[in-house]
Amino acid sequence: MKSCGIIVEYNPFHYGHAYHAKMARKLSGAEIIIAVMSGNFLQRGEPAILDKWDRAEVALRNGVDLVVELPFSWAVQSADYFARGSVKMLQSLQCEALCFGTDEENDFDYQSYGDFFNQHQVEIDNYFKSLPIDLSYPEKMAQTVRHFLPKLAEFPPNHILALSYAKENAKYAKPMTLFPLKRQGQGYHDNQLMVQSFASATGIRQAVNLGNDFSNFVPELTEKKLFDYHLSWSDFWPYLYYQLKVSTPKELKMLYQMNEGVEFRLLNQLRPDFSDYLAGIQTKRYTKARLQRLLVYTLLQVKPAEIAYEQENSLLHILGFTDAGKKYLNQHKKDFTLPMAAKIGKQEQANHLLTYRSDQIYQMLHPVEQNLGRFPLQV
Repeated sequence: MKSCGIIVEYNPFHYGHAYHAKMARKLSGAEIIIAVMSGNFLQRGEPAILDKWDRAEVALRNGVDLVVELPFSWAVQSADYFARGSVKMLQSLQCEALCFGTDEENDFDYQSYGDFFNQHQVEIDNYFKSLPIDLSYPEKMAQTVRHFLPKLAEFPPNHILALSYAKENAKYAKPMTLFPLKRQGQGYHDNQLMVQSFASATGIRQAVNLGNDFSNFVPELTEKKLFDYHLSWSDFWPYLYYQLKVSTPKELKMLYQMNEGVEFRLLNQLRPDFSDYLAGIQTKRYTKARLQRLLVYTLLQVKPAEIAYEQENSLLHILGFTDAGKKYLNQHKKDFTLPMAAKIGKQEQANHLLTYRSDQIYQMLHPVEQNLGRFPLQV
């Protein structure tokens, strides 16, 4: 059974995501669409608006055949690490193709870019490290790629991820065939909902939080689940605020990626409202996404050794499948290069403690069991 992978967050699942799954199948000729999906905390440092099980269910009813969880240690990361973990999981799942969204306007050969990057890894890394320290990660990434490939245009969010997927994929002996898909409708950060257009997840979340109508842009099941509950950073702010209030700079500095003295900024800018606080700590050097990831690490008290351990012990946690997805698992599970878990028990929990802890924190505001004893969804 030919498979095509997609790397997703579905925050929340909307009609643009259904289009992605449909086109992934069409472009690749795959029988099976496999989604590697972030769990309850996301790449740009945010709690998911719906939990991983609800997002997986909507996906399985709208064109995806198999949903596998991307562990916390890979999911809440900058583009390079996020891509590394996602591609690693798709490779383990024996995917033959990868279809991803991009905002790049012109045809771009991602496969060749990945090969080029890996052939010049040392000189590219050295150039990246030589750039001014006050530049943000996306700025350094953009400047580095333009230096070696000056024909590239601007670097919208999806294009940065697309480049990261390409260079990770090229590291494997049998790289997946890449199928870039031009974004249709609104851009990633657009927050206005426009009729007769695929809306951005950002715009839908804003509509949800403001109580505005978003029904034209999401499947009925997404709409129903969002009416039942939805979470945002504001819901978790009292717990994070407490962590920051009782922490010293020395204690914060022990957390993952807390460097360059940013711990002082996090403590000195404390304000009662989360939105005001986030606006107050942002600078050109410290992007919103980077700061939000640091805040997630603070909320969960994430240590560097925990990230390293979970990455070394990555697990294919199956969240759900269709009949076709179940058939694929039965045919290929002996070929998977990472251990697979259809249910999280004590043994899986031991190697998955960081993801398990992140789910426990999420459960504080959505009291539904996230792991222990839960079998995959069957749709």
